[in-house]
Amino acid sequence: MSRALAAAALAALGAVTTVTTLGACAGDLDPPWQLDHDRIIAVRATPPGIVAGQTSTIDALLGQKGGKTSVFAPELATIVSPMSLADVLTFDGGAWVVTAPSDARLEAARAELELAAGAPVPLQVGVSYANRTLIATKTITLGQAAQNPALVHVMLDGQPAGTSELVVGKLVQVPLSVEADDAVYDVTWLTSCGTMHDFDLPVAYLQVEAEDPDAGELAVVVRDAKAGVAWSVWPIHAE
Repeated sequence: MSRALAAAALAALGAVTTVTTLGACAGDLDPPWQLDHDRIIAVRATPPGIVAGQTSTIDALLGQKGGKTSVFAPELATIVSPMSLADVLTFDGGAWVVTAPSDARLEAARAELELAAGAPVPLQVGVSYANRTLIATKTITLGQAAQNPALVHVMLDGQPAGTSELVVGKLVQVPLSVEADDAVYDVTWLTSCGTMHDFDLPVAYLQVEAEDPDAGELAVVVRDAKAGVAWSVWPIHAE
């Protein structure tokens, strides 16, 4: 992935703090909650914030038209900003890894970005999949430790979420919820089975209409203000 491609991805996707990769489908006919589509659903850095000497690994949740979601490391990745830290990203053992540099190098990066002394440094990484047809950006915070959020009290059709397939009725509202303050977290529900309602709220519902697909997957993605992200995916069918 060239720097020019990564820069284009950054311009197309806008603010990378929220990693709004669902916007990659803008202009398409599919609604934003539709899983049955070739797309980058969310990019994850584990962890999203690191201090000198610590490492963070990048992967993403991918949607596939006519197939299941999957989690993969980027095919290609590059540093978009700041360019003085272009060498902190390496490909190691099939994974793209960021290693936080020394405090002295972070100070130089702050000068490059015109940040205050001691401020966290947002490292912007461009990633690509599917032979560069799917692109996104991800922010990893350097100089400040952070963890990805936890998925708390996820309820599917009135029951705590497990790992087994979710079986729902047709033509009924199936309640979905996750414990997340809407003022603090960005929640997205997605499905390839039925029609999603209130997809961008902690409390949503699914309804399988007569013309809807009656089998597929259900997913929830939760993001926080520190570029953290967590997700879960379940098989689902209606009968």
